[in-house]
Amino acid sequence: MRRTPAGRSPFAWLGRRARWATTAFAVLTLVGGTALTATGPAAAAAQAWTPKPSPMTTPWTNQVPTDTPLPEYPRPQLTRPDWANLNGIWDFAVTSADAGRPASFTEQIRVPFVAESALSGIQRKITQNDRLWYQRTFTVPSGWSGRRVQLNFGASDWRTTVWVNGQQAGAVHSGGYDAFSYDITGLLSGGTNTLVVSVWDPTEVGTQAIGKQRIRDVAPHAGGGILYTAASGIWQTVWLEPTAPAYVSRLDLVPDPANSRLEVTVRGTGTDGRQARVTVSTGGVTVGTATGAVGTEFTVAVPNPHLRSPDDPFLYDVRADLLSGTTTVDSVGGYTGMRTIGLASVGGMQRPVLNGKFVFQTGTLDQGYWPDGIYTAPTDAALRHDLRKHKDLGFNMVRKHIKVEPQRWFYWADRLGLLVWQDMPSMERTPDAAARTQWEAEYDRIIDQHRSSPSLIVWVDQNEGWGQYDQARIADRVKAYDPSRLVDNMSGVNCCGAVDGGNGDLLDHHVYVGPGTTVPSATRVAVLGEFGGLGYRVAGHEWYPGGGFSYEDQSDPAHLDNRFVGLLDAIREVRMPRGLSASVYTEITDVENEANGLLTYDRQVVKVDEARVRAANRALIDASQASTTPITLPVDQYRSLRVTTPGYTDRYLRHRDGAAFTEVVTAGSDALLKNDATWKIVPGLANGTCYSFESRNYPGQYLRHRDYRVYKESGGTDLFRADATFCPVRGANGAVRLAAYNFPEQCLRHYNAEVWLATPGGTHTWDSPALFAEDTTWSVDAPWAP
Repeated sequence: MRRTPAGRSPFAWLGRRARWATTAFAVLTLVGGTALTATGPAAAAAQAWTPKPSPMTTPWTNQVPTDTPLPEYPRPQLTRPDWANLNGIWDFAVTSADAGRPASFTEQIRVPFVAESALSGIQRKITQNDRLWYQRTFTVPSGWSGRRVQLNFGASDWRTTVWVNGQQAGAVHSGGYDAFSYDITGLLSGGTNTLVVSVWDPTEVGTQAIGKQRIRDVAPHAGGGILYTAASGIWQTVWLEPTAPAYVSRLDLVPDPANSRLEVTVRGTGTDGRQARVTVSTGGVTVGTATGAVGTEFTVAVPNPHLRSPDDPFLYDVRADLLSGTTTVDSVGGYTGMRTIGLASVGGMQRPVLNGKFVFQTGTLDQGYWPDGIYTAPTDAALRHDLRKHKDLGFNMVRKHIKVEPQRWFYWADRLGLLVWQDMPSMERTPDAAARTQWEAEYDRIIDQHRSSPSLIVWVDQNEGWGQYDQARIADRVKAYDPSRLVDNMSGVNCCGAVDGGNGDLLDHHVYVGPGTTVPSATRVAVLGEFGGLGYRVAGHEWYPGGGFSYEDQSDPAHLDNRFVGLLDAIREVRMPRGLSASVYTEITDVENEANGLLTYDRQVVKVDEARVRAANRALIDASQASTTPITLPVDQYRSLRVTTPGYTDRYLRHRDGAAFTEVVTAGSDALLKNDATWKIVPGLANGTCYSFESRNYPGQYLRHRDYRVYKESGGTDLFRADATFCPVRGANGAVRLAAYNFPEQCLRHYNAEVWLATPGGTHTWDSPALFAEDTTWSVDAPWAP
């Protein structure tokens, strides 16, 4: 994406220099909309204001400017040349929830950090009994004369009311995750203007979308589980921009590279009967332009489109001009990426296809919490950091979990080349009719605000049954509202009382530790919406020392590396060939007392070997581009399984007294040993795409694992059938590894002549990393007892 440096024009304003940023239309990393200096009490207080100590310090905690936090242009897909940043020190007060405007504002807060955060300077618990009040002053520069003035909020949680010079600006806004704006032109005075904002946020006591927020003490404490500190009030950038009376309010961009075109809908305010001209360019060179009616879809030709993918995140610049006859009355800039996402049968299985090809999607659960800013990243560099780490670790996808980030987060995902699954934040409980109406309306607004992001490929409607209702209807509704993306009606349909709507594009299981046995249906692709949760606590980098938990603790970084890479390898070798198309590892960073991140909560430590994890992810992605056909073994034939470890290649897997061992077998061995070392390969008892091994001399008895040890047994339960089913993985020189069907990361291994189910990175003696690959590899040889 081309970038044009921001130009800055000085304006004399109240005796101080204010910086008003001017941008080219594709300036998306712009730093500089003026941070308007407050007048009156807030101006004096800004000199004395200080943040509160953060419970953990990120690399950016002390880089946040007092007066100009988050100065970057906040809306990268709809840019204008003039804007003014209102972030900074505001007067602040907290009253009872039903109180009116306070007589005085006795505190100061740094916007846009929530009141619970250290970076706000408030750092205390907010409950349903509180109402937050914000106040500041500003002056509109003379250069904006004759234009309308829009007041924009990136997000404020939850019910927000705005006054300018004592008059309410439009309707009360209800919603915690969507942007909203007011035309405040008619409320402005010729000089200093006073802006007052009130916010009421009941968090889990209310019925609105809250995600994982819960009312609790803001200081680190024991417990908390998978739920975290609430985030109340303004939490994204507040800013002003001038517009013409008729102006563009949104660009809906849907790439259609198969037909070498971009589908465009220019939406506007006061634009009835107007035309818009849309130009697509790259490197300053126009590749296509077209004119169409505002509010109506039309197409712009993009010849020989450069396709966007995680390995090649190419973006085109987009400019839209609103026309009055031949005169341009408004212009906005943006960008797009030419890519498609859909479903197709690949090798007889439903797969997601990016630009017509199956690419395995390997990502993490990204919850977007910060120890210093809670819901708000301290800086734009911090916001980018977690996405950059996904790329450094070899992931090509990120699931934004139960939260919707600022638009700049999507910009960085677009620029860096990630695929995004976006969750709609959940409600606390089964909603009533009013809550359903609110939740669906907010979901619509979120879709509208992010529908042009090329990285976003999946909408995740609901999660694990939290606040679930009407799953099938909602999935159909979202698909109809945005048919250009895939829809997941329920992430974790196998978990926690969730009800599968039975539709949508994804069949999504959660398996801890995993990777489980999810397989596609005739209409839906199989995905692992959550797995992993491997924990390692780093001393000096814990939110509450000693309070961290995970789904499976690891004793040291080496075990964490081995275990995690073992999971990725199992997906590549076992589950992907049998239909799994995507996986989401829990999680990219620790969050409060959750200690299962690949990074610590303060982002100071990467717990895993980056190069090794990157190589494992790359191998997984590359394998999906090659043949994904599972390895086959000869069915209904007798075979013997020979050890391949150097120095032990004359040993074979045999049963003795009901357990599995290895023993030397030669032509001179007795008949009993030869029979014990011979197995009939049959279709898997639990799944016919894998295999079971029936004893030659005890028909009806099979190799099965039980408490890690391997035995020869019979049984008729589902558990037995799963324990007695193994999936072959290609090994060296035509040999195979035999992965447990129900624990794909675990393989048959001989250890001290005994046969065990061994785990890469496991903590048992038979999980020893020495000769692990060799000991888990078997040659399928001619039978000793035909």
